[in-house]
Amino acid sequence: MSKKLTAESVAPPESFEQAMAELAQLVSQMESGQLPLEASVAAYARGSELVKYCAAQLEKVESQVKVLEGDMLKPFAAEGAGEGMQ
Repeated sequence: MSKKLTAESVAPPESFEQAMAELAQLVSQMESGQLPLEASVAAYARGSELVKYCAAQLEKVESQVKVLEGDMLKPFAAEGAGEGMQ
């Protein structure tokens, strides 16, 4: 009996970092071209779930930062971006 990668058999990631690591591994496997078609579709589905999870985590963190910064998010590049380019 073969073990298939399905949404029902795979637990949700424990953290953003774990999801990103699993996503990177899936991309690497898919790019290698060695996965059979069925496994590629399953990997794509799992990757899609991981992307949604990561996006939700990032939105949650962004909301927390907005609260901490008083809804005045500043891009990281704004500080010192123009230095040395005059």
